[in-house]
Amino acid sequence: MPVTTTRDPGARSSASPASPASPASPASSTRRKVLGVFWLLLAVSLGTALLNGRFLLAENIENLIRRTALFGILSIGAGFVIITGGIDLSIGSVVALAGCMLPWLLTVHGWPPSLAVPLLLGISLCIGLAHGLLITKLRLQPFVVTLCGLLLYRGTARGIAGDQTQGFGVGFESFRYLSVGSPFSVPVPFLSWISEGRFSPYAVHPFTGVRTRLEWVTWIDVPMPFLLFLAVAVAASVFLNRTIYGRYLMALGRNEQAARYSGVDTDRMTILAYVICALLSCFGGMLFALEVNSAQPVDFGNFYELYAIAAAVLGGFSLRGGEGAVLGVVLGTALMQVLRNAINMLGVPTQIEFAVIGAVILSGVMADELVKRYAGARRRGVGS
Repeated sequence: MPVTTTRDPGARSSASPASPASPASPASSTRRKVLGVFWLLLAVSLGTALLNGRFLLAENIENLIRRTALFGILSIGAGFVIITGGIDLSIGSVVALAGCMLPWLLTVHGWPPSLAVPLLLGISLCIGLAHGLLITKLRLQPFVVTLCGLLLYRGTARGIAGDQTQGFGVGFESFRYLSVGSPFSVPVPFLSWISEGRFSPYAVHPFTGVRTRLEWVTWIDVPMPFLLFLAVAVAASVFLNRTIYGRYLMALGRNEQAARYSGVDTDRMTILAYVICALLSCFGGMLFALEVNSAQPVDFGNFYELYAIAAAVLGGFSLRGGEGAVLGVVLGTALMQVLRNAINMLGVPTQIEFAVIGAVILSGVMADELVKRYAGARRRGVGS
């Protein structure tokens, strides 16, 4: 016969407050990861600046900010997919497709940007929708689906462009302002004293020995892509932390079956994540093309998915899903770009750049696993 059990209300209320403070809390784990990335970024930046003062030159800082913004847009898109426990390997190919089709539409076919941009965003929306449907309805693995997409979209870009470089020419300067413009500058005191004077108000010419007095304030141009990246990051943060759909994505990544039993439409949320990733990849691809004024379909966007995934994982997005913070993606992207810059500044052979990226991803996965095991051991210790 059925057995009816009752729960002591007092015991329930005493147990509830303890759960947010649990050692295994995803929020506390993410905060620790973000803080760790911040200190690592600070250490790498200081170390590079001490070894090579040119690291703090205004031009180098502006370039770092611009590259961080461009890759950061891709990384936020990758983060949405990773938070569901999935992966998207087609990011670089979507970048190539958008980056090659934009100048192709504008210069070859004479389309205005007001028509070309919505068309490309619509195409990317269909790409993300196709990924999501194949994964949720046919139950294909995200790795397989997006790997096929990587080949398909790269081949499509090469076919459309005829393997020829697509460029904007000398026109569209106002449109290119979105990627190369700088709407305003900010003052940074004593920066030139550190970078050029080596902690002195005077710069000494290396050959003539002539001393030149340096300005105590250096003006740093704020690139337009940084403002666009900031807008995307704020919107993504609000979406993940302040809306019910963000909580649904987190729940989906932590336990898909439990989320489904709780009434969450897990298929729809998975599709949404891949659509957002594809849209941001397309947006980033257009900005990359506008920055360099051309795109070569053979190698444009190559391995950009690695940078995006590495930045997201470094920033606290667990490859298991269910964890992540947009601030961590910002810091993770900045760290990746500082590492690339440090390789050039310190005279390290650029051939090992991908080795550094691979080591960073592996370190992030290992750290994630160790944190999980440590949290589990502490939870079992508290429970006993």
